Amino acid sequence: MKFDYKKDISPKYLLVFFSAICIVLILLSAFFPQTLKSVRNITGKLITPMQQGVNDAASFVYDKLEVFGDVKKLKKENEKLTNEVKDVRSELDKQQAELVELQELRDMYDLDQLYPDYKKTVARIFSVNTTRWFNEFYISKGLNNGVYEGCNVMSDDGLLGIVVESYDNYAKVRAIIDDRANVTGEIGNTGYICNVEGSLQTMEEGFLYATDIDKSAIINIGDKVVTSSVSDRYLYGITIGYVSSLSQDSNNLTQTAKITPTVNFSDIKDVMVILDRKQEVNY
Repeated sequence: MKFDYKKDISPKYLLVFFSAICIVLILLSAFFPQTLKSVRNITGKLITPMQQGVNDAASFVYDKLEVFGDVKKLKKENEKLTNEVKDVRSELDKQQAELVELQELRDMYDLDQLYPDYKKTVARIFSVNTTRWFNEFYISKGLNNGVYEGCNVMSDDGLLGIVVESYDNYAKVRAIIDDRANVTGEIGNTGYICNVEGSLQTMEEGFLYATDIDKSAIINIGDKVVTSSVSDRYLYGITIGYVSSLSQDSNNLTQTAKITPTVNFSDIKDVMVILDRKQEVNY
């Protein structure tokens, strides 16, 4: 019959056996220390390296846990700094937008001071018919704000266009660069009459034509062109632009000038509407 120690030896007997051995060793160690000295030396030589290894392993694990804790701390600090940077950037963007808006208001104020005799209101462009030029667009004020058809519109330091349609809370503006636009102007201090013709094609090169200038007119490069007192739709004295070149026409009766407009027709946000209108004459 095969002996099975797991079944045939009871655990309680094993416990009693090993307990008895431990008691015997304790007694021998107490009463006969020299006898067990060699045993302790051997045991120390076996256990000490193991203990040192355990200590080294514990130190290694502790160091790694400490580094891991530092990494977690650094990640939290990095996340906090990242959020702070985002907040600072957001605040800077906000302040930049406020500065831009402040500059726009200053520009409107300066424009208002250039023409103190006219009653005016500021409006914002909210829709434009084309993407390249602001030749026809809609503004945020209309009949309820005193903006009617025929009101002149300005931007930068000069004439932008005229209101062609007005509704309760908005209006449609046609710029002087539009192909359908014509403005009677005056050139220089002597006030030579001309006709400033709207043209998107010439605006691609940065100018408008001022035609029908008397051949005897003495005009210099850089002369200012303003709206004429004889214009039927535009109030007097609003800057249109400046003469950039001049040429004699083939008919030998008139001259034609190239005019560089004052307004930047490719980038407009706010406009100033003159509420006073040109007096209409019924013939």
